Amino acid sequence: MAGSDLRKAIGQGTRRLGLSLLAALPLVASAEAVDAARLSNAVAVFSGIDKITGRITTFDVYIGETVQFGALQVTPRVCYSRDDTEAQKITTFVEVEEITLDRKIRRIFTGWMFADSPGLNAVEHPVYDVWLQSCKATSDLPPPDTAQKR
Repeated sequence: MAGSDLRKAIGQGTRRLGLSLLAALPLVASAEAVDAARLSNAVAVFSGIDKITGRITTFDVYIGETVQFGALQVTPRVCYSRDDTEAQKITTFVEVEEITLDRKIRRIFTGWMFADSPGLNAVEHPVYDVWLQSCKATSDLPPPDTAQKR
């Protein structure tokens, strides 16, 4: 077989293989989508650091509840994880507001946080940083409705 014929045959084989792989891609993607179902959780677990004191605090926040950490108010809207058979990808959609010195509230962050990449979308403030640690179904703290009835 001449050199140009060999290159042509290899090229055709490579194209066929590439097309076969592309045809199988939707099947693989749909199988992963079924297995990788997100689980909604009732509690988001955050960590925060006070840069003045160097103190790191971990705190639970129920979905829809607002918790104050220093001058920041943290409100998670959802917190997703995966079941134990999947690689964990823990995410939360959160809103963070700052209480300024003149007692005004100003939104400083709205978006997704990822526990496996805390530096990607962590809240960075001159005095406080906040990042997502995990999600969980329950907390040792009573839910907001129970806490108000006491």
